[in-house]
Amino acid sequence: MPINITMPALSPTMEEGTLSKWLVKEGDAVKSGDVIAEIETDKATMEVEAVDEGTVAQILVAAGTEGVKVNAVIAVLAGEGEDVSAASKASQEAAPAASKSSERAEQNIKADDVVTGEAANSQQRVAEEKAASAPAAATKSASTPSGDRVFSSPLARRLAKEAGLDLSSVKGTGPHGRIVKSDVEAAAAGGAKSPAAPAAQAGATAPASSLAKPASDDAVLKLFDEGSYELVPHDNMRKTIARRLVESKQTIPHFYVSVDCNLDALLALRSQLNDAAPKSKDGAPAYKLSVNDMVIKAMALALRDVPDANVSWTESAMVRHKHADVGVAVSIPGGLITPIVRKAEQKTLSVISNEMKDLGKRAKERKLKPEEYQGGTTSVSNMGMMGVKQFAAVINPPHATILAVGAGEQRPIVKNGELAVATVMTVTLSTDHRCVDGALGAELIAAFKGYIENPMGMLV
Repeated sequence: MPINITMPALSPTMEEGTLSKWLVKEGDAVKSGDVIAEIETDKATMEVEAVDEGTVAQILVAAGTEGVKVNAVIAVLAGEGEDVSAASKASQEAAPAASKSSERAEQNIKADDVVTGEAANSQQRVAEEKAASAPAAATKSASTPSGDRVFSSPLARRLAKEAGLDLSSVKGTGPHGRIVKSDVEAAAAGGAKSPAAPAAQAGATAPASSLAKPASDDAVLKLFDEGSYELVPHDNMRKTIARRLVESKQTIPHFYVSVDCNLDALLALRSQLNDAAPKSKDGAPAYKLSVNDMVIKAMALALRDVPDANVSWTESAMVRHKHADVGVAVSIPGGLITPIVRKAEQKTLSVISNEMKDLGKRAKERKLKPEEYQGGTTSVSNMGMMGVKQFAAVINPPHATILAVGAGEQRPIVKNGELAVATVMTVTLSTDHRCVDGALGAELIAAFKGYIENPMGMLV
């Protein structure tokens, strides 16, 4: 019997990916554990291993194909002793099903709940839907004014509601004519709308997501002269960044706390530690600390000292973390990624420094594993090396805090009643007001400043 090879879910948040390269061709024999393809997700390029043994009968999805849904059939193996041509013929019969991979993925993995991979966001969506939905919307199907049932997926119903679409006017392409996500998106692009009367009769207030919608692509392009621009399609990373940042600003009540930190003592200690680094036989130092390495350590120790701020929000409970897992924003072509230094409060500065060099290098190569950039309890975003004096960063769910680090620069200060010059760095802490109140945020950033201005405390 032919064995289907499907698009794997390489991370909890993966919904679709790009099949960037096949490492086998039709007719090749493979065994369990062989690397057969490379998949590009929103954050990294990862290798896919064969689970079963057999011969590649047919490749259904060509290399370079974008937007391949999780669980879509991408190739077919002929099992041991099976005729390859027969398996290939069977795969051709399966091809139509593969072309509807988005519908299958939507039903099998419940993409609406899995997209973010965080309990807080999922629970909030459920709560909002329960509050905003009419009783009839809780059923498995909608009804037309004539009483005919309109079969649709839960995600399609939610998207239709947000877009103000009448499902009875949408043609379904799913199994048995079921309306799925792609149908709603196509109808929304076509401009189909639902009658406004039912909502007015019910006296319900429209959800915030339906009150203000971004302009359509066509509406935006009409603002520019034809030929004065070019269209650069979004890749998976840019789509994910856009979705998560919109979600963050829509669901997290941000507030910001800024302080100035005197870096003179830290810079002096950094210089001493780097000078004392052991050398290898070829003269290379065992480590070379950066200011950012010491910022990571200071943030981790501050969270250790102020454990009430080392939390994540969910609707049912506060998630209080036992360790400070510090994500560090790394700019890469086309976007950014946040590799995580786990248990940073327990690690020495040299270990943090070498770990960040390795994570940063592999991040730029898109070679990070999902467990190396997913999760974490806080983040650090440093734009000081770009000459930025001060900025505020957007919280990366499920974190409750993110520290924006500006440039260290010579500034006049008052010391012991006299004017002096010092190297000063402005940092801004963005916090989730649902779980970190103003006083707690101030306590956290004060603890951070204490370690930066008295850096010997990071060594004991």
